[in-house]
Amino acid sequence: MAREDEPGIAWEEARALAARVARPLAPVSRALNHCLGHVLARPLVALTDLPTVDTAGVDGWAVAGPGPWRVRTRKLGDRGPVTVLADGEAVEVSAGARLPAGATAVLRPEHGRLDGRVLRGVAGPGSGIRPRGVDCHAGEELLPAGTTVTPAVIGLAAAAGYDELPVVPRPSVDLVVIAGDGLTRGVPRDGVHRDALAPLLPAWLRQLRAEVPRSRRVENQVDELRAAIESSRADVILVAGRTVRGTGDPLHRLLGRMRAAVLIDGVAVRPGHPVLLARLAADRFVVGLPANPLAAVTGLLTVLAPLLGRLAGDPPARRRTVRLTAPVGGHAGFTRLVPLRDGAVLAHAGPALLGGLAQADGLAVIPPGGARSGAEVELLPLPW
Repeated sequence: MAREDEPGIAWEEARALAARVARPLAPVSRALNHCLGHVLARPLVALTDLPTVDTAGVDGWAVAGPGPWRVRTRKLGDRGPVTVLADGEAVEVSAGARLPAGATAVLRPEHGRLDGRVLRGVAGPGSGIRPRGVDCHAGEELLPAGTTVTPAVIGLAAAAGYDELPVVPRPSVDLVVIAGDGLTRGVPRDGVHRDALAPLLPAWLRQLRAEVPRSRRVENQVDELRAAIESSRADVILVAGRTVRGTGDPLHRLLGRMRAAVLIDGVAVRPGHPVLLARLAADRFVVGLPANPLAAVTGLLTVLAPLLGRLAGDPPARRRTVRLTAPVGGHAGFTRLVPLRDGAVLAHAGPALLGGLAQADGLAVIPPGGARSGAEVELLPLPW
């Protein structure tokens, strides 16, 4: 059982554990316009040859055999009837149009000269033609499983004939905020602060592309916490507002009674070390975050973000670094996460303050011994 004065597991170990403890959620089929930001659960495979027939690669004239050619009067469009060209004949075509049988090339306008209905020029066999299957053949893998669906992926899937895609759904997170003595509305006064967790965390979760079906406030009592957890159907229950770790924590006591597997009970990171990760039955998870806003955010990025990424099937994040513009002190035995912008640590970076975070482009990962000016350290980018 963790004590409040114990640092917990190393920050790197906590991140790695959170990223591997879960399995991606079961795939679902979604319409193309609902797939953005999801991950392909299976490879995207060509359903047919593309293009499906020989087509014109450029605007111009489809020609048959060597010139000169007698120009047919009807222009062939994409949906026009298929005709046959005899040697010495030509017909005007648009780029992408199906070619008539017998066409051996497409002559660009700048390469031809029209004298009445006689077309003169030189067009080598196959020039200006996009042959059937030049883009892909039926059964060919276009994209591997695990690819993030971008607008370009949606366009490719549509061009390949897909109406729906098999994707990993975004995980759902029910938010439970332990009520403190802060105000939920209005201006702070008489020493009473304004609660920032309840509005901050749902917005942050949505930036991480999680679904947030429910958000509620509860008193810091075991029975209320139990009701909130047992009534949830979400993949993750996020409990924010914890003030202690170990035996004095109602959430910790509750998870013990529920026979949950506590995987992380404290991380050696400042701010944000009282972070908890537990696994419930059926591969559902509980994450506990501290009450201070910046500490809650650093805990979220330490444990919850990699957990959500794993559930969503996201590919491993590329490690990013930043070069510090000034020395940054460390905490003995603790990794330190500090807001910074363009390599410079921002002011107002205390655990209860969000001014620095609001201006930051990421959090610098400062090792326990601190880091000198010019040092290259890991950067946790913010999800916007």
